[in-house]
Amino acid sequence: MNAVSAPTERRLIEAAQQDPARFGDLYELHFDRVYAYIARRLNDRDAAQDVTSEVFHHALANLKHFEWRGAPFVSWLMRIASNAITDRWRKLHRESGDIEAVAEPISKEPSPEDVQHTARLFALVRTLPEDQRRVIEMRFAEDKSVREIAAALGKTEGAIKQLQFRGVQRLREEVATTARGKTSGTHA
Repeated sequence: MNAVSAPTERRLIEAAQQDPARFGDLYELHFDRVYAYIARRLNDRDAAQDVTSEVFHHALANLKHFEWRGAPFVSWLMRIASNAITDRWRKLHRESGDIEAVAEPISKEPSPEDVQHTARLFALVRTLPEDQRRVIEMRFAEDKSVREIAAALGKTEGAIKQLQFRGVQRLREEVATTARGKTSGTHA
């Protein structure tokens, strides 16, 4: 999770408002958190990717209207994300004819801690060795079976189980190390 000071974030926003090509810095800084928030709400990887793309596209298109008021930029992005999720959900239910469901949210609102934890986990997954990363993504994000992953990657089921085990172990160690660092007063 990348954290920046308010003055630094403000400079990044102002630079992107002057030159939209600089928006990439804001995108990189906030992508994990926005994607985690959306993924927790939708429970559908493809939909989460689509909505995340919509959020950043909308943010870039409307960045010139953003006014710095001291609140974190990610708050604005989360509001855009929440609206995009609601719009998508309503459209799906309208199209399906489920009028009664239009007023209900897809799932309960995740806590900021849940979103931050999920974003941190996504970032850690990207640090895994390629073969472990791919197995973890296919198993947990794409919800594929060990057999399906083995067939897709041309490996035995035993090899996939071993890669999954090693990847999960490594993630557990990283999460534990991060937690220990925070409780001792240092930031990992």
